[in-house]
Amino acid sequence: MTDALADSDTALAADATRLSRREQILQAAARLFAERGSRSVGVDDVGAAIGVTGPAIYRHFASKDAMIAEMLQGISERLLAGGRERVAGAGPDPAAQLRALVAFQVDFALDNPALITVHDRDLGSLAPGDAARVRRLQRRYVEVWVDVLRRLRPGEGTDACRARAHAVFGLVNSTPHSAGQLPREEMGALLAEMAEAAATA
Repeated sequence: MTDALADSDTALAADATRLSRREQILQAAARLFAERGSRSVGVDDVGAAIGVTGPAIYRHFASKDAMIAEMLQGISERLLAGGRERVAGAGPDPAAQLRALVAFQVDFALDNPALITVHDRDLGSLAPGDAARVRRLQRRYVEVWVDVLRRLRPGEGTDACRARAHAVFGLVNSTPHSAGQLPREEMGALLAEMAEAAATA
């Protein structure tokens, strides 16, 4: 297990101190899927990781694909809700709103490297309806950023602001490959500095 993937991803739990069995399954599956690839992990492997038999998993999920769909839809919902909350809490200044969004995205990326890896590998393998739901949520999250960037850069068009937002996501979400190289606080500060520069340069 790499250092970056050593801890359980926080976005899969409503309360990290009191996980439901369903949340335990999703955390274990995310970690295993990120380490070995979802097609190389069996339901029995997921069960063994949390101390239950493979068949017990089917009381919660019909398949591995159902686990992946719930993971990706769940994190997309959390990103959208969290992004809106950070913007609302930052006041009317778009520069402050951008800083809040960057801090939120950096924290998410550092806390959820396995989910980022699963998203990159497995979004394209979801059933069409599941993939469409995830992408709709993601587009709405991107538009939270675009709205802030357009107010921060009134002379720039929507497409350019959207490109800036995606550039920030690409930079910050590279953390599964780099997060273990620096202490978390130092890595977070570096990512935030670089992300703000990418968004405003």
